[in-house]
Amino acid sequence: MKPAVIVIDMIKGNEPYFKSDHRKILPKIEKLLEWCRERGIPVIYANDSYLENDWLFNFMEKHAVRGTDELTVVDRISPKKGDIIIEKRRFSAFFRTDLDITLRELGIDTVVLAGINTHVCVLSTAFDAISLDFYTILLKDCCASSWKRLHEFVVNDFRGLPAFRVMDSGEFMSLFANKGKPSL
Repeated sequence: MKPAVIVIDMIKGNEPYFKSDHRKILPKIEKLLEWCRERGIPVIYANDSYLENDWLFNFMEKHAVRGTDELTVVDRISPKKGDIIIEKRRFSAFFRTDLDITLRELGIDTVVLAGINTHVCVLSTAFDAISLDFYTILLKDCCASSWKRLHEFVVNDFRGLPAFRVMDSGEFMSLFANKGKPSL
């Protein structure tokens, strides 16, 4: 299996909405990304990126508007040389972006998800990944939701979907430590 890590919506435009659970995942994501870069595992950031008058602003706070600093990844986990940034206008990192073709050009067959919000953008990305025939791993200690119960619902109740695993980042790093071919 050849994984890539997708970090979802960890941008400055979302920071004002971060709660303690959002902040708690930053050191875990930081460690994960360093580990992945050392092993040549691609790191991809999929970031909210809305137009000024986006339709979704009828239902949520205006944030992450194109042309602003809000699209910048939070400092602690900022992209490094070789990382890929994908702008997304909807919840899934796959919806009308070039993520699918990017992963296929890299020979990726497994997506590893981190970021916010577990119950919306992370889960939407997971469903689309599975629908596009990617093995999917959700790192429960690298994801957070505004409400802990929604995060826990996803990580506990969506286990068992085809080609979908929930694990913590330590388990993922152990599984892929030797660049072996783990079975999902």
